[in-house]
Amino acid sequence: MKRFGDRLMDEVTTRDVSRFLRDLDGEGMPGRNVNKYRALLHAIFNYAMRQDTYGDRVATNPVTATDKRFQPAPMPLDHYERHEIEALALACERGEHRAARSYEGRPVEETAAELAARATEDQQDAAAFLLMFYSGLRLGELLALRWRYVRFLADLSGAIVTVERAVSAGIEKAPKSGRPRDVPVARPAAEAVARLVRRGDFTTPEDYVFCNRLGQRLDGSALRRRYKRAAEAAGLRPIRLHGLRHAAGSVLARNGVPLVTIRDFYGHADLATTNRYLHSKLDADTVAAMNVAHGVSADG
Repeated sequence: MKRFGDRLMDEVTTRDVSRFLRDLDGEGMPGRNVNKYRALLHAIFNYAMRQDTYGDRVATNPVTATDKRFQPAPMPLDHYERHEIEALALACERGEHRAARSYEGRPVEETAAELAARATEDQQDAAAFLLMFYSGLRLGELLALRWRYVRFLADLSGAIVTVERAVSAGIEKAPKSGRPRDVPVARPAAEAVARLVRRGDFTTPEDYVFCNRLGQRLDGSALRRRYKRAAEAAGLRPIRLHGLRHAAGSVLARNGVPLVTIRDFYGHADLATTNRYLHSKLDADTVAAMNVAHGVSADG
């Protein structure tokens, strides 16, 4: 809009679009992102060319003749393993990821009530990261999760979460796939989430599972910052928060869960997206399989 918002569509030429894309290149934008801008512009002009919109005024699509940018093949997905996410969760529970709290430049007094509130928040952070790792929920889906969407198995061996809402750009709406889905949750995360019920407040069916001290929805940016600090406190290599979702999918694929099943759990639109989990990082089991295939012993 900044570049073309004051122009009539039939005045925009291929040269104008090419210059716009080259400027994005010059700003250091990756080819993949430049192509997203190109695709969006292409879709806008295609819509304008329809006979039921502005086809009598916009006869051609100036984006068609522009060049797509080179996109390198995506790198294998790196992710934490179970022992690493457990270390990260422990750092949260200990409050090692906590930034100093202050009010008007003064440290917050560490009363018994304040320390209890912090302990609840730390436990909640640990549960949030465990849930993403052991279920594959997106951050926006986790932020919109209410207690009525969580069903614990009778023996607490796991849980089932129904994804009906998600937060995107600060707005709560239908999930990315556009339809609800049920997601299985492994036992460690189910137990951690179940412990949140002990906080006493904000546990009715309509309350958020992950909330601030006033019962309001958590801020996604703040949760990302706490995740980064928790990884540093646990001595882990930096992996972005969305990598916890990748971890869940990669573990399922590595252990033989059909891709179609993973796709349905994750709410992917097509199988090509899910297929990335087959090409995650290699591990010791992969090397062991290679030794067996070649008929050699792992110990020489």
